[in-house]
Amino acid sequence: MAVSDTPDKLIEIMPMNIENKIALVTGASSGIALARVLSQKGAKIALVARSKDKLEALAKELPNSLAVPADMTVRTDVIRAVKETVEHFGGVDILINNAGRGYDAPVETMDIEEFRRTLGLNVIGPVTAMQLVIPVMRERGGGTIVNVSSGTALMYLPNMSPYSSSKRALVGISLTAREELKKDNITVSVVYPFITDTDFENNTIKGEFQDEGPEASVELTPDTPEYIAQRIIEGIESGEAEIFAHDWMKDLPG
Repeated sequence: MAVSDTPDKLIEIMPMNIENKIALVTGASSGIALARVLSQKGAKIALVARSKDKLEALAKELPNSLAVPADMTVRTDVIRAVKETVEHFGGVDILINNAGRGYDAPVETMDIEEFRRTLGLNVIGPVTAMQLVIPVMRERGGGTIVNVSSGTALMYLPNMSPYSSSKRALVGISLTAREELKKDNITVSVVYPFITDTDFENNTIKGEFQDEGPEASVELTPDTPEYIAQRIIEGIESGEAEIFAHDWMKDLPG
């Protein structure tokens, strides 16, 4: 149990028992490992993503799960996803904002409309979902929100400012919301994954690079999706403010 000092009183951050909790997971078609671990923990899961076929196949595999096809950049889709989750399960106890995509380009030549789309998915979508579930959680006496950021939010990497800045914005919103919502027993945490062995890089939009930047001096081994899923689960259960894929990331300058 963590305790936070506020000007007027001490507010306890209570760990969460995931069993029988209702979890809404965005980006679920690429977060299959996370959905499976939540299911193993006994959660009821709303699986939200654009890929209808993948969601429906996953929903057939996982007990107490619901496929909710939705585009997190479309506000009406997000509203519908939350509404369907509440109507089907009776509420939302856990929100995991996992949907996101990369856009790599130099500041000088980045496409502003592509940058807007990146912000729409990586920042506006998660904030919209948060705004919709917060009243639901408050009415239920509390809840947990986990926003998946990126290790790049802790670094200054050439050609990665569009993606990195969107994930930095998500960190700032998450940690500020954590302070705002403590009084409602709603815990907000942010996760910093490292390189993960998924199709994320293949789906990253690539801009026009004038300078490739320094090459890595060591070969980097990606984390498995199962490892990152477990770190997210540990964060939900502990209520930590920041969940790092690896301890060395805590010393990065960002």
